[in-house]
Parts: sequence; structure tokens; C-alpha cells
Amino acid sequence: MTRSQELFQRAVNYIPGGVNSPVRAYGAIGETPRFIQGAVGSRIFDADGNSYIDFIDSWGPMILGHNNEAVKESVIKACENGLSFGCATEVEVDMAEFICEHIPTIEMIRMVNSGTEAVMSAIRAARGYTGKNKIIKFAGCYHGHSDAMLVSAGSGVMASGVPDSAGVPRGCTEDTMLAIYNDLSSVEALMNECRDQVAAVIVEPVGANMGVVPPAEGFLQGLRRLCDEHKALLIFDEVITGFRLAFEGAAGYFHVTPDLTTYGKIIGAGMPVGAYGGRKEIMEMVSPVGPVYQAGTLSGNPVAMAAGLTQLKILYEHQEIYTNLRDKGEKLYGGIREILKEKEAPCVINHIGSLGCVFFTREPVTDYASAKTADTKAYAEYFKHMLRSGIHLAPAQFEAMFLSDAHTEEDIQATLEAVRKFF
Repeated sequence: MTRSQELFQRAVNYIPGGVNSPVRAYGAIGETPRFIQGAVGSRIFDADGNSYIDFIDSWGPMILGHNNEAVKESVIKACENGLSFGCATEVEVDMAEFICEHIPTIEMIRMVNSGTEAVMSAIRAARGYTGKNKIIKFAGCYHGHSDAMLVSAGSGVMASGVPDSAGVPRGCTEDTMLAIYNDLSSVEALMNECRDQVAAVIVEPVGANMGVVPPAEGFLQGLRRLCDEHKALLIFDEVITGFRLAFEGAAGYFHVTPDLTTYGKIIGAGMPVGAYGGRKEIMEMVSPVGPVYQAGTLSGNPVAMAAGLTQLKILYEHQEIYTNLRDKGEKLYGGIREILKEKEAPCVINHIGSLGCVFFTREPVTDYASAKTADTKAYAEYFKHMLRSGIHLAPAQFEAMFLSDAHTEEDIQATLEAVRKFF
């Protein structure tokens, strides 16, 4: 029995499913989760001493690679002053100031502890600002596990085959309406059906929780237009795309201005951090200035702020990282596409920048319905082959691959060779 298997046997006795997040579960692929002891650069190491080229990147935050020296040193230095005070600190101001000065769509920002908190709070702010209740989201887009958002969510919910969640009262979701990703007509129909009742449209500007599904040309611009016409707010959930597609995120990449934006992942450099921000007039609705209540005892934690601010400064000062990531994405995902074509494999690959996903379906994947045509059993076999080959992927079909600045040409070639051997 391996050390990971031993740890998992202990874990299932005390932790639901043996994991503290469903995305870590290996049940869908019939394996035991690998318990990780350390990571550096593009590599991750499990409890049995195995080394893997990692394409999870802690689900996105490790854009600079694992255990970046500058980020690590900032954490150590912050810890010397104390772990948490529950009081205002200078580094919170530094973080907010840095983001607002460098992201044109953010005039004011509030720190929280997770992407789920950020989305929940942004929706409440949108409702408070507009005086309306209904929210439009897209099937297959995941916006955290708050009650109102667990309606046709993607990611781990898709892999488990549960479209919604037990424990969510019907009343909590009655004002959440579902549209079809990349289909503006579905949004327009809902807007017209509920005229003057829609507070906001929330969208992952790149769908990254039903695999990777880029927006069709004009889709995001169309959402901006419809929101303007119906006096609703446009919320970009950039928990994954924020500071990843470009320094200015998807908003800058696609040249679309949302009213509110939610952040997570990269903004904390691996620490548990989230944030939401946008136009000042909307954000000033949030307490203690305005009537929209939102609080968090550990929000703006000084250690987490130090880590996140250090990473953001590196990304801002070295924006060639994004060019390098796009080039690596073309080599890796483009290389996989060529292999699939050469082998006539029943698969397609979607990618944008450093994000990518191999779907085990012949059908182009443009929305939730087409994503669900993927053969999850075939993906499970692919996953196990790649893991045996030293490649660490997400243990579910409907998750993204993440490239980091630390991935090398050798990493990419080794991954392509493993892909070629499978097909």
C-alpha cells in the first residue's frame, strides 16, 4: 500500500469523501488521490516521493510556478510581524491602491477570503445598487457554492453528476435565471421576459468550469450592450481569468468593461484570498459606507495580502510573462491538437492563452450542452495514463489545464510525448 493510499484511508474516516474540496476527489477516475508534500517550479511531489509535471497549479494561482522565491520571502517577512490582527493594516491599502491604479475597470475594491465570498458579495451589491432581485447566469459556469449560484453549475458539480445541491432551498434560487453560454438570444429572451427585474448578468468571460470554453466573437460585447439597454449590471467572474489571460484580465483581453469584477486564485498567490470591485458608485453601497452589509473577520489578512501583492507586482513589472505563456500555450495545446488530428482521435481541444482542456468528444464544445457530450470514462483512462507518465492533470474532464511561467520546453515536450503514447 502506498503512503497516499494510507493517508486516504485515514482521511475518509474524518473528512467527507476524504478530501476538503470535491475537485480533489479521484472517485470519478477510480484512483486514490495523491497526497502532495511539496512543489517547486513546474513540479509537484507526492507522499510517495513521485515527481509530476503539474498542470493544476493549485487550480490557477501559481502562475509564476510553485514556491516562487519572492512570494515565499514576502510571506516569511509578513509572518515575523504576526499572522493576523483583525484590524486595518497598511498592506491592505497597498493592495487596494495597486489594483485600482492599474486595472481601469476597478475604482474601488473589497478584500474577502475566497472566490465564493467575492461572488456572493458582488451579487448582493448589484441587487442593492439596482434595487432589483433577478440574476442571470450561464449553464455550466461555476461561481462558487453560495446557494443562489448552485444552479446548473459546472466543474466538480458536473463530474459528480449532480446538477444542483441538496440543502439549497428552492426560494434561494427562484431569482436565478439560466441562459446559454455563447448564446445572446437566450439572454435577451430572459431580459425581455423579466423586464426591469434583472439586477445583473454574471459570467465567466472564459468558461473554465465546464472545461475551457472561450467566448464566441461578440458574445461579451453583446452582454455589455444588453445590460446597458436593460439597466442591469455586468459582473465578470474573473476568479480564474483575472491576471491570467493578461494583467488586466479578461476585461482587458477582450476590451469589455464590466460594472463589477470578482477575483480569486492569482490575487492571493496561493493563499486564500478573494476580492470584488468595480465602479465607485456601486462599491460605496457596501457597508460601512452604504446599506449593503458584508463583513469578514480575516479579510485582508496581512500574510495573504503580502503574498498576493508581491505576485501582482511581479506580473505588472514583467508583462512579457503573458507573451511567454501564450507561446507556451500554442506549443502545448497546439501540439496536442496536431496529435489528435494525426491519430484521428475522437477528441477536441479548446484553449486560450495558458488555459486549455482536452474534451473526449468529436463535437465542438461551445457551451454546457456540448461539453456534456464528453466521454468521462475515456477521460479517466487518459488521466491515469498521464499520471503514470508523470503528468499531473485535474482528476475530472471538466477542469482546465494551467500553464505557469515555470513550465519549460522540456516539460511541454514530455507532456506531448505522453499524449502521443496514449492515442
